[in-house]
Amino acid sequence: MADELIDICDENNNLLNIQKMKSEAHKDGLWHRAAHIWIYNSQGEVLLQLRASEKLLYPDMWDISAAGHVSVGEDPVISGLRELEEEIGLKVEKEALDFWMIRKTSSIFREIKNNEFYYVYFLKFDGDISQLKLQVEEVQQIQFFAIDKIEDELKANPGKYTPHGDYWFEALAEVRKRMVG
Repeated sequence: MADELIDICDENNNLLNIQKMKSEAHKDGLWHRAAHIWIYNSQGEVLLQLRASEKLLYPDMWDISAAGHVSVGEDPVISGLRELEEEIGLKVEKEALDFWMIRKTSSIFREIKNNEFYYVYFLKFDGDISQLKLQVEEVQQIQFFAIDKIEDELKANPGKYTPHGDYWFEALAEVRKRMVG
């Protein structure tokens, strides 16, 4: 929730050696980076978080397991590890994260113009999520859901989920592949 200093990129994800506060980047629609972590388990379920009511961006909506902005000078994988620990209390080594892709995305929510490059990682986790400590300013709850249930809900009640569009379905399909392979 706090404002933070982030690196600004061009539309091709090249760093411009410009740093701005996250709020400025969102106000002006400047390109920047974020880390996304999708957590899944051996039962083929995906961990989602219900965003806090006080969040400026997509409050009270289900979202991916953990995500956040990449701070100035930070490697996206380190940012992802930091967000995992801060938001849901899960501490893992960087070798546990499996890099998938960089996804370019642009959206507008209220006055926020969010132009981001998502650095997307997967993490297989079969631990007890009831033992994790949530950052209440960011996350109301976390829960594992069956992939089919998420897909059905995204179609039937899209307003309950952050508006990531096809990204949801592409990431869920990738989890299915990882379950088989």
